[in-house]
Amino acid sequence: AAAGAFARGRSTASLTADAALILETFANAEAGRVSREPIHFRLAAAWGLNNKAAHIVRRALVLLVDHELNASTFAARVAASTGAALAATALAGFSTLSGPLHGSSIYGVLDFIDECARDGARTATRRRLTEGRVLPGFGHLLYPLGDVRAQCLFEALPASKSFENIRAHVENETGERPNIDFAIAAFTRAYGVPAEGAFAIFAVGRCVGWLAHAMEQVQRGSLIRPRARYVGIAPQ
Repeated sequence: AAAGAFARGRSTASLTADAALILETFANAEAGRVSREPIHFRLAAAWGLNNKAAHIVRRALVLLVDHELNASTFAARVAASTGAALAATALAGFSTLSGPLHGSSIYGVLDFIDECARDGARTATRRRLTEGRVLPGFGHLLYPLGDVRAQCLFEALPASKSFENIRAHVENETGERPNIDFAIAAFTRAYGVPAEGAFAIFAVGRCVGWLAHAMEQVQRGSLIRPRARYVGIAPQ
């Protein structure tokens, strides 16, 4: 990010080459090895997955590529609007994704799944509700009828009685349906993928979107600079 050429004024072909190199570097870093295989195969090999599971990884990556102006994508576009290097825009997106209200929320979903496995889905769900705690992995502001990305990913996952129990108990108690975070977490638990792998799937998939948004923003050539209106106590 510090050494990359500024994006402003450069050709689409040049930016595309930069974006490809950034994605390759990021994917290799997450996989822990340099490879020319398709990204889903690199990640699958890093986690000891078979070809069938590798194609589920690919499906997840595709589903996570873009999701309008979510927090990390907006951060990437703001960085891109300054003309910063594409690597810097991807880093802005990645840094924003790391927050517990965004990409790192996946770890809370994994914890909830583990609670359900240990204490039973009904007990874990009601305990959290009694304590006023959230049920991570369920509900989404943009999908009141259910997260279509989660539905698409679950279609590729093997049937699991334990995950179905969690879904049934949460939906019965709250009416909320699983979102993509729950589907990703279910996949990682079903195939023994480490917890950081769940975040990696989210990050690598979304990195494609960050770079695409950044290139579009650079081509627009405008600076994103929202105004802030003071609403506090008026000075005397």
